[in-house]
This record gives sequence, structure tokens and C-alpha cells, in this order.
Amino acid sequence: VQLQASGGGLVQAGGSLTLSCAVSGSTYYSAMGWYRQAPGKERELVARIRSGGGTNYAGSVKDRFTISRDNAKNTLALQMNGLKPEDTAVYYCNLRNLWGEDSWGKGTLVTVSS
Repeated sequence: VQLQASGGGLVQAGGSLTLSCAVSGSTYYSAMGWYRQAPGKERELVARIRSGGGTNYAGSVKDRFTISRDNAKNTLALQMNGLKPEDTAVYYCNLRNLWGEDSWGKGTLVTVSS
């Protein structure tokens, strides 16, 4: 499985960005998600969508971020609204297969200026 994330960039606080992840290879998964890692911090879950469609979000992004998938195009998206400086991080796309194995894409940097 290969994952390619894109869409990061520099945005002012309060702005919006949409991240996209293109998936190639196996499309069988139990969950897909977005994680982020800020400088000096551990990687954390931002949002996840399960194969059945259920979603969950980190408390810090709930009501601001929306995760979605397009099965026909094999893409995963993260719509980010109301961005805050503390959202600055490298964002990674993740796919967990049916055996619990994780695949990661290269990250995309999101920088939110105050």
C-alpha cells in the first residue's frame, strides 16, 4: 500500500485547508486516518474513519475538522476549518489493514500563523 498526502501549506489563524491522501495498492482496510506530529511532540491521532463509515476525532479538532473518503477515487480527505497556531504540525495519512498493520504516507506540513 502506498499513501501520498498533499495539501499542506501556510495559512493564517482562522483559515482553512484541505488535505488529501491518494491510496494505491490494496484498498482493504479496517480504518484510515490522519495523524499529526508537532515539533518536540509525539504523533497523535487527529481523525479516523472506519471501514463501516464511523468516525472519531481528537477533542482538540472536533467541530473544526472533517474526515471523509472517496472509495471510487481511493482518496482520503481532511477538511480543516478554523485553524489555530497549535494545529501546526506535519500531518500523516494512515491506513490500517484488516490484520492490524499500519501503512503511512510521507507527511505534509501545515503551518498556521497567528
